[in-house]
Amino acid sequence: MLELRPNCECCDRDLAVDDEAYICTFECTWCPACVATFPDRACPNCGGGLERRPVRPASLLERYPASTERVVSDGCRAAANR
Repeated sequence: MLELRPNCECCDRDLAVDDEAYICTFECTWCPACVATFPDRACPNCGGGLERRPVRPASLLERYPASTERVVSDGCRAAANR
């Protein structure tokens, strides 16, 4: 099951579970504004492709809550500016 991380790993912007967000196969999570700066729209952590994060139905969030653990990638800004 997806973690549905609560923030963009690059700018640390809060992301609600129903906000537009992008993830790679490792669930690195990014906001649309940061993704627009990534070369070839690739994940700056692993180089993988990014896809829009699915939205978990509200009826399932109580039983399967989103993660509250914030993850920030120190190398994100450097990778985005290559």
